[in-house]
Amino acid sequence: MASRPGILTDWPWKPLGSFKNVYSFFTADEKQWDLSNFLLLLLLPLRAVQNQIWTSYSRYRTANGSNRIVDKSIEFEQVDREINWDDQILFNGILFYLGTAIIPGGKNLPMWRADGAILTLLLHAGPVEFLYYWFHRALHHHFLYSRYHSHHHSSIATEPMTSVSHPFAEHIVYYALFAIPMVTAGVTGVASVGCVAGYIFYLDLMNNMGHCNFEFIPKWVFSVFPPLKYFMYTPSFHSLHHTRLGTNYSLFMPFYDYIYGTVDVSTDDIHTDALKREEDEPQVVHLTHLTTPESIYHTRLGFAAFASRPYATKWFMWLMWPVTVWSVMWNRIYGRTVVTERNRFQDLTLQTWIIPKYKFQVAQMII
Repeated sequence: MASRPGILTDWPWKPLGSFKNVYSFFTADEKQWDLSNFLLLLLLPLRAVQNQIWTSYSRYRTANGSNRIVDKSIEFEQVDREINWDDQILFNGILFYLGTAIIPGGKNLPMWRADGAILTLLLHAGPVEFLYYWFHRALHHHFLYSRYHSHHHSSIATEPMTSVSHPFAEHIVYYALFAIPMVTAGVTGVASVGCVAGYIFYLDLMNNMGHCNFEFIPKWVFSVFPPLKYFMYTPSFHSLHHTRLGTNYSLFMPFYDYIYGTVDVSTDDIHTDALKREEDEPQVVHLTHLTTPESIYHTRLGFAAFASRPYATKWFMWLMWPVTVWSVMWNRIYGRTVVTERNRFQDLTLQTWIIPKYKFQVAQMII
């Protein structure tokens, strides 16, 4: 929560708690169903899957220590604060429905149009990035910062869920900006399912990548093609914005930071140091193992909502049984422990390692 919550800080469906559903209506006549609407609806759960994969991997790398940027663990308070990261996906579903119903050219989209993809790219690199840069700088004014943006900056050691942890009012502006390429493509008749899905995938990919607390973009990428540093940021680039606030405001393309002189002077050094950082050597190790097959979802690398309620099960978890069964087989043959949590007490480093065996597999090993 922001330090001084303003209007539209909370999402409008917050009083509903966990009862959050988006209902999509295609047409009254089944014979006239719009396939493009259906395909775009499938994009919503895929967004959630991508975010979860990035979050699990980022938490593993943050705990492991290799290439870590900020030497700080993810606290429970941060996880609780970012627990409603999926609200913006529900909001996205509502906007998709309204867009196809209102915007000319928003129905019966073709699968792909190259001219629409080029238009989307140009509009993102131009007005979207430019307007975002100045809106982001405005959010750091003390009036807006205390009422809205301070919520996002409460997370110093970022993770992918941090990327979408914003008050509702901010998301309204963000989606208005991101709608510029898609609405323009629809109005001009060059929109396509692939273009819309690809643009949303790009936004999520860059958002998730930039909020990971580990660096993996090699230096040689920018050496081979130096202009790339103006068009693609790195996790360490955006991490500096969370630790020093007054620099690196750009969305995904640092171009405008270079133009207006807001690039942090230590950006290159932080990038290099993070790439050289090796795994931690813990002084204390807490060994644990999995219990029931569903317990993989209760680990810190799993789902935050389940991790906060160990041993609890939900009726819909049976839908994940293909993944659950695969995890049992994988843990049967995998022999290396997995680092899931890292904490530091002054100079003492503690890690939690999971033995890749379930309770019944451990019992068999003992016998």
